[in-house]
Amino acid sequence: MKKIQILGTGCSKCKRLAQQAEKAASALGIEYVIEKVSDINEIMDFGIMMTPGLAVDGDVKVTGRIPDIETIQEFLQ
Repeated sequence: MKKIQILGTGCSKCKRLAQQAEKAASALGIEYVIEKVSDINEIMDFGIMMTPGLAVDGDVKVTGRIPDIETIQEFLQ
């Protein structure tokens, strides 16, 4: 099971990133869980400076932007 973490404080970009990640994972047919990390200290523990961020299984894949569904699928494979 893949653990997808959305790193952000709940802004509109964070919500859109969560939707994109869900679409990408569903399209791949993989088992996944989405966790929203909104505590600023936890976000900083990932070492990112710009939100939103996307981590897969604890590994930060992108920060400060919303990748397209195809890119997120590459991160998940």
